Amino acid sequence: MDTPLWSHTVTLADIGRGMKSVELTADAATRVAIARDLGLERLDSLTARVSARPWLDGTEIRGALEAQVTQICSLSGEPFEQTLTSDFFVRAVPAGSDAAPRSESLEVDIDPEGEDPPDVLETDKVDLAAYVVEHLALEVDPFPRKPGAVYEPPAEDNVLSPFAALAKLRPDAE
Repeated sequence: MDTPLWSHTVTLADIGRGMKSVELTADAATRVAIARDLGLERLDSLTARVSARPWLDGTEIRGALEAQVTQICSLSGEPFEQTLTSDFFVRAVPAGSDAAPRSESLEVDIDPEGEDPPDVLETDKVDLAAYVVEHLALEVDPFPRKPGAVYEPPAEDNVLSPFAALAKLRPDAE
């Protein structure tokens, strides 16, 4: 298992005992690692409010994140700052749960309007901060555009096509 960039774990037992919501704030070193992993120029702040409550034999996680990021404009190459926000909802269940998705078939039916299947946990621990990073990654534009940046196509030179140039070399048949 990979080491998470940012971690705040709780157990399913803690959630079952009525765990309240938590405020998460990434420190400077964590923000640098997340920015590098997500291809951001900078991540100046990352905060989230996350709550978890029991759901079947697992948990329902609700969260809201806010991040101040700096990206490089894909048109101008200039850095620009923006605020990214996201509200998210995830369900997770332990391995072997009756609610866990089954992978008996190679064919997968996806309903874009339906609910996502629950995540399957490897242990009895739920990493709330990892869900924050995952949903931040979904908000990052892979082709960011600075507000006001406009694509300017290159100026067309009045260059003849290669065939026109070849036609000039052909002796005139009179």
